[in-house]
Parts: sequence; structure tokens; C-alpha cells
Amino acid sequence: MKYLKYLLYLIIVLALIFFGKGFLTPSVSYESEIVVSKPANESWEVISDESNLPKWIKGFKKTELVSGTANTVGAISKIYVEDGGEEMVMEETITAIKPHEHMAMTFTMDFMDMDYEMFFKEQDGKTTITSKSTTMGNGIFAKSLISFMPGSMKEQEDENLNKLKELIEGNTKNYFPEKVVDTSAVSVEE
Repeated sequence: MKYLKYLLYLIIVLALIFFGKGFLTPSVSYESEIVVSKPANESWEVISDESNLPKWIKGFKKTELVSGTANTVGAISKIYVEDGGEEMVMEETITAIKPHEHMAMTFTMDFMDMDYEMFFKEQDGKTTITSKSTTMGNGIFAKSLISFMPGSMKEQEDENLNKLKELIEGNTKNYFPEKVVDTSAVSVEE
């Protein structure tokens, strides 16, 4: 009976620590950065190309535009990802876009919300891409759980950005085709 009492005290202390950490740390923030050997405008286009998303975002399945115009401020989309064999759906709202420089969005789901930003800075033909994330749990259990996970969330973002680096540097698609002017219908009279 004495051991049962100590076990109960231990469980209570662990629960207080778990929920206390979530109460004291309601959100976690982390940053990741890569440098790619391509200009910012090409890096931006590779990222903005929806067909590339599953190539660099782990578990990405598809996106469905819910309202607004795709890739514009205020656009809302459903993002489908698979994690551990289970499909999760997030709602993405684009909150800021400055082409070739900055994009920001919020992701909302039952368990948590995330503010996500990506910055592009070009220098000498190379681009530094920095992502900044702030994740907040919805409810005390989620906040507590997330307060113990910043390392694994940053690790996942680092992995995604390293795949993005490979994708951008290996890009062969011409996102900026030159316009061809048809001069065959022009007659020159002397």
C-alpha cells in the first residue's frame, strides 16, 4: 500500500510538471536556414510550383483552394498531409506575400496552430532562405505536449529545407521563358 501511495504521488508530480510546462510555454518558436546556388526569383518559383510540394514537404499529399485566389494574400486552402499512416487536414491562410522576398501563412488544425514565414535574401547569385515558425497548442494538453517537441519540429523543418535546397539546385525547368515575337507576318516595303 505504501508503494501505491508513492506511485500516486509520482504520477501527480509528473502530471503537474507536464501541464505546468504547457502553461508556462504556450508556444514554441524555431528557425531554419539554407543557402542555395540559385537566384531568389528562381528559388521562389520552385517553391511556388505546387507540383514540387510533395518533393520537399514530408507527408504532403495535396492542396485544395477553399476561397480567394491561389498564392495571394487572404487565400485559404486545405492542406492534406500524411503522418504515421494517418491523414491530417490543415487550413492554410496566406497572410503576406512579397514575391521573391517574403511569404507568410497561418496553419490551423484541431490540435495546434502555426504561424510560418519564409524569407529570401539574394547575394552574389545565391539565395539564403530562412523559415520562421511559431507553433501553439490548442488546449492545455496540446500546449503541454508541444512544449516538449521544439527539437523534433525544428529537425523536421531542417529536413524539409534540405530537400528544398536539393530541389532548387537541381531545377531545370525554365520558369522565365523568353517571349518569341512572330515576325513572319510583317512585310517590309521599300
